[in-house]
Amino acid sequence: MTALRDAAMKSKAWPFEEARRVLKRYEKKDPEKGHVLFETGYGPSGLPHIGTFGEVARTTMIRRAFEMISDIPTRLICFSDDMDGMRKVPENVPQQEMLREHLQKPLTSVPDPFGEHDSFGGHNNAMLRRFLDTFGFEYEFVSATEFYKSGQFDATLLKAAEKYDEIMAVMLASLREERQQTYSCFLPISPTTGRVLYVPIKHVDAKAGTITFDEDGQELTLPVTGGQVKLQWKPDFGARWAALDVDFEMYGKDHSTNTPIYDGICRILGGRAPEHFTYELFLDQHGQKISKSKGNGLSIDEWLTYAATESLSYFMYQKPKTAKRMHFDVIPKAVDEYHQQLRAFPDQTPEQQLANPVWHIHGGQVPQSDMVVPFQMLLNLASVAGAADKDGLWGFIRRYAPEASPESHPGLDKAAGYALRYFQDFVAPTRRYRAPDEQERRALEDLAGRLAAWDGPADPEALQTMVFAIGRDHQFEPMKNWFSALYQVLLGADQGPRFGGFIALYGIAETRALIERALAGELAG
Repeated sequence: MTALRDAAMKSKAWPFEEARRVLKRYEKKDPEKGHVLFETGYGPSGLPHIGTFGEVARTTMIRRAFEMISDIPTRLICFSDDMDGMRKVPENVPQQEMLREHLQKPLTSVPDPFGEHDSFGGHNNAMLRRFLDTFGFEYEFVSATEFYKSGQFDATLLKAAEKYDEIMAVMLASLREERQQTYSCFLPISPTTGRVLYVPIKHVDAKAGTITFDEDGQELTLPVTGGQVKLQWKPDFGARWAALDVDFEMYGKDHSTNTPIYDGICRILGGRAPEHFTYELFLDQHGQKISKSKGNGLSIDEWLTYAATESLSYFMYQKPKTAKRMHFDVIPKAVDEYHQQLRAFPDQTPEQQLANPVWHIHGGQVPQSDMVVPFQMLLNLASVAGAADKDGLWGFIRRYAPEASPESHPGLDKAAGYALRYFQDFVAPTRRYRAPDEQERRALEDLAGRLAAWDGPADPEALQTMVFAIGRDHQFEPMKNWFSALYQVLLGADQGPRFGGFIALYGIAETRALIERALAGELAG
């Protein structure tokens, strides 16, 4: 364990780099609270999207890395800002008119348009927790509404009243002049309408812990405690860090310019600013930022319709500082790369294992891969075999890997089901076969002839060597043009698997028949 910890202290994998930054906070003495606190924040203004999952997944990876290099206990809090006012109605939920009647009310005071929970905020919180539980995350859920109303936030709010001028100085310096005229870090909750009020504050009484403001010409005074007042979102960020003594929080690049504000307010309120990590944004297939209110981009449920949870975790691990397009095309690649890393893991050195994404996905308890057939290959098999169910695919899989069965290879069995759904929803509607040109026709005729004469076992590597040799003999330059022709003419796709492996899986006689159909114009026609 000591050797592994030493390796972890030197690892360049980004979770270990972040974990070492957190550990450095306590190089002189352990935290007084007895643990290191990791936090993720979530605004339940709309249905949770995949970026929210990414924050928890990545923070969990850093937490696991920290636990490898330190004996200090850890906690992870998922904090929901569900007391925020609903500023606009999300486009992807029912009962739009009803929701419009409750604009500016705290999300936990807005009725649930789905009729399943006590509020819209409660519905979105439940969805978030269900998603996170699906992945087996260890976390504690905290509702801002409960945090405010229960009194847990009171001491920090009273401190904010005491330090009101200092907080306002930080905030006003970041605002345009017209916004400065009406801005206050405190937002009262209207005693009459229940709405979050964006109104100027006439007076803050630090000793009494109250604020005074006008609502519709009437002067009102409210205590800042007990959930009758909330903080604007930027001061709330820093105040939450101070109140909970947060050690680490990550957020998207769009927050990065606010980091000095968050840190400054945290310090004003007597806290120590946490370590933070900014990641690049998640984009939809058009390069637009994923939005909860628009519902664009992939949802967690959509990903899990076509692939296992680990493939999504793998996708989240990769290059968090690079913007990611979240659309259906990335799923097959993520699945296959995840299993490639699983297969590589047992033969790697401890240092290599700590840099392998699967170590971070599984917290060091890395399973074996039973994917003897790549996901992309299953997609192509579904395409040419016309399989309507998993049994059809298993007929080919058993011939390729006689030792495999749904019982002995449950991951492969699930993947076969995912591949069928993915093929039916995304591949079949977009397949476009084309006829071969003269060079390609001669090469395909050669391939059919060599398959007819093949008398050895259906060995993927030997078949791949033979396919490559045909491309060389027919002078394809570059060689990828030959493989592109195979995919486009025979599979109706621009990309595909190692073709030797595909022949071994689909069958030599079956591949030869497929080539003859293509040469006869039956596929492109």
